[in-house]
Amino acid sequence: MAEAHQAVGFQFTVHPDGVDIKLSQEVIKNIYLSGVTAWKKRAILFKNGVLAGLYPASPSSWLIVVIAMMSSLYTRIDLSLGMIAVIKENLPHKDCMSMQTRAVVSAILFATGLWISFIYLMRYSLKALLSYHGWIFESHGKMSTSTKVWLRLVKMFSGRRPLLYSFQAALPRLPVPSVDDTIWRYLESVRPLLDSEQYNQMEMLAHNFREAEAAQLQRYLIFKSWWATNYVSDWWEEYIYLRSRGPIMVNSNFYIMDLLYVTPTHRQAARAGNVVHALLQYRRKLERGEHEPLRALGTVPMCSTQMERMFNTTRIPGIETDIVQHLTDRKHLVVYHKGRFFQVWLYTGGRHLLPSELETQFQRILNDTSEPQPGELKLAALTAGDRVPWARARVKHFSHGLNKTSLDAIESAAFFLSLDEEPQGYDPSTANSLDNYAKSLLHGKCYDRWFDKSFTLISYPNGKIGVNVEHSWADAPIVGHMLEYVLATDCFHLGYTEEGHCKGDVNRGLPHPTRLQWQISKECQEVIETSYLSAKQIADDVDFHGYLFADFGKGLIKKCRTSPDAFIQLALQLAQFRDQGVFCLTYESSMTRMFRDGRTETVRSCTSEAVAFVMAMEDASATNAQRLALFRKAAEKHQNMYRLAMTGSGIDRHLFCLYIVSKYLGVDSPFLKKVLSEPWKLSTSQTPQQQLNLVDINKFPQYVGAGGGFGPVADDGYGVSYIIIGENLITFHISSKFSSPDTNSSRFGQRIQKAMTDIQTLFKLENDKINGHMKCVQVANGKKHI
Repeated sequence: MAEAHQAVGFQFTVHPDGVDIKLSQEVIKNIYLSGVTAWKKRAILFKNGVLAGLYPASPSSWLIVVIAMMSSLYTRIDLSLGMIAVIKENLPHKDCMSMQTRAVVSAILFATGLWISFIYLMRYSLKALLSYHGWIFESHGKMSTSTKVWLRLVKMFSGRRPLLYSFQAALPRLPVPSVDDTIWRYLESVRPLLDSEQYNQMEMLAHNFREAEAAQLQRYLIFKSWWATNYVSDWWEEYIYLRSRGPIMVNSNFYIMDLLYVTPTHRQAARAGNVVHALLQYRRKLERGEHEPLRALGTVPMCSTQMERMFNTTRIPGIETDIVQHLTDRKHLVVYHKGRFFQVWLYTGGRHLLPSELETQFQRILNDTSEPQPGELKLAALTAGDRVPWARARVKHFSHGLNKTSLDAIESAAFFLSLDEEPQGYDPSTANSLDNYAKSLLHGKCYDRWFDKSFTLISYPNGKIGVNVEHSWADAPIVGHMLEYVLATDCFHLGYTEEGHCKGDVNRGLPHPTRLQWQISKECQEVIETSYLSAKQIADDVDFHGYLFADFGKGLIKKCRTSPDAFIQLALQLAQFRDQGVFCLTYESSMTRMFRDGRTETVRSCTSEAVAFVMAMEDASATNAQRLALFRKAAEKHQNMYRLAMTGSGIDRHLFCLYIVSKYLGVDSPFLKKVLSEPWKLSTSQTPQQQLNLVDINKFPQYVGAGGGFGPVADDGYGVSYIIIGENLITFHISSKFSSPDTNSSRFGQRIQKAMTDIQTLFKLENDKINGHMKCVQVANGKKHI
């Protein structure tokens, strides 16, 4: 009860002689400090909002323009070309002002108008410059004179010290490709996957679509592109993610792992304390817009819209569609441990809790021996199962009383933290350690992650961490950006004591974490159990295999004068054919964040050129020179398709939006139905590393992340996430389903490893033939390239 007494800041007692008033100075002090912090935050948000709104100009530039215009009043040079005189003669209430006052006011008004015009000129000039994408299509390492001039102009119009959202208004809109280009590229992409009869049928469907429905649908889409900031993203979020009624666990959510080799401390509460504090620092900079915007080539800005909903965000289930609820300024998080939910306040006295204070709070939860309430243990399984039962249960059982209060605490939390009981992490001495780590992050026990939260931070008893991420609000690079900042802050700025505790004094006076209270009926418990069994069936079916490819990496691939991404994608095609005996529709995710509100586009990696290369690799009569020539041709084709996707000339998002318009208009299109029903049996994605460059991995090679992964997209297919780490390491995260007799993740991993080595051998043989005294020796983990 001590905490309850400390929480009382004002008491009064009525006596016959009067009223006795008692004030708690500690609480009053905390209230005062909280108010001061809130006003400081408002002031900083206002200042940064003004700076972002005026960018690329600044308030000081307004003063310069005003001074210049004022100086013209005292010289014979009229910089306004007579405009100040016109304004002076048309000022309202000019009779009430002296001539000098009228002149000064007119000069200020003209200067302000000129300054605003200058801002718009700079902004639209920058937008026009950013609409140029020729630089992407130039050969790596070579830059034309026109691109060099363009880069200088972009830098000149970009201003200095931009904030996170400074470039948003200057980013170009995603262009709508022409129907003819999209159809031609689509037919080209499916040609290697169809026989002549099937291809002719698809050609006929495409021709009929072009002649009949396409023009009408395209007109509506072009109109939307003029009206909306992005003609794809809102429909993509709604129809691909939020309207899906199946479980989001495994099928939609993805995960990102901790550092691969380093564990800063083996104390669970301490690691959680540092990481949560680093997350709060990241959130504060995010809310203030103080993170630097990501820029390609260090100059071309990327859209930052997705970052807005990183914290304080929850996916709310509905009968027909979910919604994404984003709140502001949440001051608590909810922690799950051994079937209990705890609310932990993140602020005291108007400041964030220190790492040592957070460690104390989390250790109190770990030491708590209370039992879960009826129905509490597996409550989060509701977020893992089908969406409709969860939506109905939420309305019926969680819309009033204690259940509503506790659910509101979870859904309004900054994020969700799970303190797990079983250690995880990569251990080279333990078989399948990476596999078990990935499955723990992807689905856990199906009831120990709140899969609807923007992300769930998972903390393990051996000090490892990881995150499970709900996919609708953002894509993997956004969360990767956050985690890079957090891990660098945790290891290199916050640090730990020699005993592994968080640095700083221990504050025992903090109120204890609060248990959330539930009254879960038998009927609701049955719904929870049904959702759990459904989710467990999905989780048990996930066949996962993760491994580190250390034979060579980006460094050697670049010496072969080819793109690392194209190299890996062609290796995946070779592995897929050796594994299945056929080629399949392949999905590779690329980003469109050079456009306002851009998210992703699809690169169809299984091209005719890739197929020709794979067939040559499997043809014993083909020479090494022939295979190498076909590889280079296929790699160049892949790079060109990736560039087209990044610059708004992809295939699939355009066809997807045409399909949505057709549904709104009630137009039946056999072609679009066929396109949208095709399964992606090989779904791939590269998770970017070193977006922030906060850690020099050449100096600290052990401080690298393991990346992340996702579940299989098709029942009889593979999901492959790969991460290129430094110069000498590539990690692969491979998923499939045990229920499919045709797939095996471990086997596919071996196929990938063999394909990577076989392709590298082509270059090695070529080098040996050209110059016998030079040979490539792959290096990783202590070896060198000679």
